[in-house]
Amino acid sequence: MARPPVAKLMDYGKFKYESAMKAREARKNQAHTVIKEMKLRPKIDPHDYETKKGHVVRFLKQGDKVKVTIMFRGREQSRPELGLRLLNRLAEDVQDLGFVEAAPKQDGRNMIMVLAPHKKKAEAMAEARAEREAAKAARRQQEEAAKADNR
Repeated sequence: MARPPVAKLMDYGKFKYESAMKAREARKNQAHTVIKEMKLRPKIDPHDYETKKGHVVRFLKQGDKVKVTIMFRGREQSRPELGLRLLNRLAEDVQDLGFVEAAPKQDGRNMIMVLAPHKKKAEAMAEARAEREAAKAARRQQEEAAKADNR
């Protein structure tokens, strides 16, 4: 509110370019949450369970939500406690990476539970990017050391 008013002269093209770059950077860092789905059966083999659990762990580390569905067929429908026990076991196994966002509930022939990661998607992406950069730097150092040894 100075008298006379103070004005700043600027290059409008440069201003538009810089604002476009800021918007682009913001879009790059923005992340939308994806819901991944993992389907299981109540009578799952231990090795198959470990494989499916590994997929759930990977999804949670990437910052995605995971919808775990247990499909009941035939006589399995009369034993929903088996599915509930399996879902609770899975939730306990991935407790350090995520939490139960929607408790297990029966939906017709299926029982559904939703797991959400502790980290936000953007944090997970930034962490993964930092790990890639660190790995790249280490690889570059090894290559330079190998070149030095060859000389």
